[in-house]
Amino acid sequence: QLVESGGGLVQPGGSLRLSCAASGFTLDYFAIGWFRQAPGKEREFVSSISWSGGYTSYSDSVKGRFTISRDNAKNTVYLQMNSLKREDTALYYCAADTHLGSYYYSDSASNDATDFDYWGQGTQVTVSS
Repeated sequence: QLVESGGGLVQPGGSLRLSCAASGFTLDYFAIGWFRQAPGKEREFVSSISWSGGYTSYSDSVKGRFTISRDNAKNTVYLQMNSLKREDTALYYCAADTHLGSYYYSDSASNDATDFDYWGQGTQVTVSS
């Protein structure tokens, strides 16, 4: 099970740190992705990180503002979100790619939601004054 936390209400320009924790299994060998979905919009890719942490990827809309990281000792992946904008308001999901396929062997990570097979329930982020 993946559990997201850290969401909330924040003013524009503020910061939040989301956490994605696993229970019942280890995240050590899995790439992790963050995705978000705003009301009335399609789910979109935000960021992903390889199993080692050596590869990270970001959508253009968050590049330079968000930072993904992982602490395998704590079985947790983080998404540090700075300079938040109203358009960042969404339900944020983390997901694990447990296939141990090409992304595992190349130590990279997908930005396609269909490559991720374990999903959390989401945490709400609302950016508003």
